[in-house]
Amino acid sequence: MGFQAAAGFSFFPLSPSLSLGGDSFVIEEFKNWKKREEKLQNHVGNHNSTHNIAQRKCEALLNQRQSIQTVINKQSDVKKREYRTRLNALVDCICFLQWQGLAFHGHDESKDSNNQGNFLELLQFLAKHNEEIDKAILENAPENHQMTSPDIQKEIANVATVETINAIIKDIGDSSFAIIVDESRNMSTKEQLAIALRYVDKLRHVNERFLGIRHVNNTAVVTLKSAIERVFNKHSLSISRLWGQGYNWASNMQGELNGLKTLILKDNPSAYYVHCFAHQLRLTLVVAAKNHIQIATFFNLVAKVFNIVGASCNPRDILREKHSA
Repeated sequence: MGFQAAAGFSFFPLSPSLSLGGDSFVIEEFKNWKKREEKLQNHVGNHNSTHNIAQRKCEALLNQRQSIQTVINKQSDVKKREYRTRLNALVDCICFLQWQGLAFHGHDESKDSNNQGNFLELLQFLAKHNEEIDKAILENAPENHQMTSPDIQKEIANVATVETINAIIKDIGDSSFAIIVDESRNMSTKEQLAIALRYVDKLRHVNERFLGIRHVNNTAVVTLKSAIERVFNKHSLSISRLWGQGYNWASNMQGELNGLKTLILKDNPSAYYVHCFAHQLRLTLVVAAKNHIQIATFFNLVAKVFNIVGASCNPRDILREKHSA
């Protein structure tokens, strides 16, 4: 492709289909100044001449609103808005599922599936009711930037968890609190500690907040105490501010938790132990039933009625009819 000098200051590629305005000032030497106006008009040519095309391109380059950098910046701003919209939609879906305690994934998440799981279905629901979100997510997003992979979902969920815990710690402030610990063995039979905090906020409301689950290699007293201390150190909490502790003695870690209570009391005598009232009532009933035959018979009868009525729908309907009569 050849190049043609235009207006004496720029070079532009010429298409073979374009007709030149003339050889004056370009190829041949110009000497006939008596006919300069005619030659200049011949050089300028019609609207689609090389000279006029070159002039329009020059004006476009000098126009800041049409410059290459301006166009790139506009495209970049659009991409930023789409990314922010996409990210906000994903965060809203993930926070909603976490708040409701719902599963993220479905059995079949392919495009042809009738139910792609809670996360994708909720995201599609948002897209149907919001045109701006619809333009920025799923098929309308770049293939390598849809942000719907399980890894990204877990990453956002973890960030939401961290922010939630930080809000809990901030709400506690410098106040004292109590700790509630219970066993939480998972499906793979790994021992875990479920840890919750109980405290009174600035409005004098009693709050009970779940702090997290920590895996322990064994159920030795020292291991359990070390796990709690690691959680406290991670969130800048101190055992000196611990004014209460509660455990569930009905678990298989009964002896270990009893020893854990004693260890914490050695570090902080103000960390009074409070037994779980639900299990305390249960243990009281067990002891009473062992010493009184009538009580034992009564609870055995209640257990049988409960099992029979709860076995199917027909016994429940019969019981409702008898009760209403």
